[in-house]
Amino acid sequence: MNNILKDNKTKFITISILIVAISRLLPHPYNFTPIGAMALFGGTFLKDKKIAFGLPLAALLISDLLLQLIKPGSAFYEGWFWIYLSFILITPLGFLLRNKLKVQNVVAASLMGSILFFIMTNFGVWTTGLMYPLNIAGLMSCYVSAVPFFGGTIMGDLFFNMLLFGVFAIAKWRMPALVKEA
Repeated sequence: MNNILKDNKTKFITISILIVAISRLLPHPYNFTPIGAMALFGGTFLKDKKIAFGLPLAALLISDLLLQLIKPGSAFYEGWFWIYLSFILITPLGFLLRNKLKVQNVVAASLMGSILFFIMTNFGVWTTGLMYPLNIAGLMSCYVSAVPFFGGTIMGDLFFNMLLFGVFAIAKWRMPALVKEA
């Protein structure tokens, strides 16, 4: 762990991701969570790709374990695999942002992450066969039923990306030593 946290930038990013991950324990509107933002932020600023994938995943797992302790059945339910898979697929969007950090690019990547999450997780719900028939009509019905929750995903991703990327930009501007690489 010492090697992972060898520079201030990695420490700052780690603490930021863990803080927003813990925010999942607070009451919030449906799907208004930092999940996509943690993956995008980690992918953007963590140079080591293993850490870029691993740290946000670890934060997600820790927050899921805490959620499970607080409210059993709220974290590891049928289809949790699809949440983690979508999370893994959002991280490379951050890799694409690394040399193109502009507000509009962060917003576009955030929206792409929200869409990816929507497609993957609802596909996962459909594959269980518990709520929808395993045919095209069932898949379409699953996606249509999920539309009301999609707004929460978009707003949560945009909010938490604004928070993470914004705080990082302010720290870089006002306290460069705080986010300096080794």
